[in-house]
Amino acid sequence: MATTDRQATTLALAHALSAAERGLAVIPLSRTKLPAIRSPHRDDPEPAGPPCRGECGRFGHGVYDASADPQRIRALFAAAGRATGYGIACGLPPHHLVGIDLDTKSGADSSAALRELALRHLFTIPDTVVVLTPSGGRHIWLTGPPDVVVPNSAGRLAPGIDIRGAGGYLVGPGSRTEHGVYSAAPGTAHLAPAPCPPALLRLLLPPPRTPRTASAPAGGRHGEGLVQFVLAAHEGQRNTRLFWAACRAYEDGIGPSLAPALIDAALRAGLTDREARSTVASAARMTGHQP
Repeated sequence: MATTDRQATTLALAHALSAAERGLAVIPLSRTKLPAIRSPHRDDPEPAGPPCRGECGRFGHGVYDASADPQRIRALFAAAGRATGYGIACGLPPHHLVGIDLDTKSGADSSAALRELALRHLFTIPDTVVVLTPSGGRHIWLTGPPDVVVPNSAGRLAPGIDIRGAGGYLVGPGSRTEHGVYSAAPGTAHLAPAPCPPALLRLLLPPPRTPRTASAPAGGRHGEGLVQFVLAAHEGQRNTRLFWAACRAYEDGIGPSLAPALIDAALRAGLTDREARSTVASAARMTGHQP
């Protein structure tokens, strides 16, 4: 290994150990931001059961290797060899980290999309850790409740907004990748990850399963499920449910035909006509469609 690579690995290990002191579980990453230890099962025959998540006792299981134990972290980096960064596992105690990844590569204004979501759903992003990416994006660190599993998603909230939840990881500040170095935004490195606002948390969770009825509007059973999801909204949920359902409808290509049924369901749930139409129009814009 070249001297510069050894220095990058040593520095990444130091940053990883510092993160572990804050209770964050880490894994070594390569310059490509992928786990730096290859799977020990890469040459195994096709498994008959579920894939191994570290039960074999060997390293190389990605985020399932993550640990906050200094001795294990040193062993992971020793096995990684060419690690130049580290990943922080999301969803694990004590922080149950949730990452809001505001990407810039998609061409969408993800920061503006998050501001619009915050205005529409009446939440604010609290002071928390923010990590700046080499491409100009941002990772916002939040914490979730211990009994709630936030799934990973890409672009579901809005174009350019990805969510890192259970089973995912965030590239830690101080990591060096082939595109540059990740760094904590000024004034945030000393902060603890702040709790995720409840209104935002509701947007991050998948909708509950809804009962099917005999008749289906435009879009078939999927469209019917979205309409029923809006109909089942209680006070305080109606805008959120309508916005979520409309976004899914436009993403699936049935937005224009399903919009009238969604608006009618929202009216029956208690929204005004103006509120319902404005929310559906906002969903159309957020998904790149003309309302």
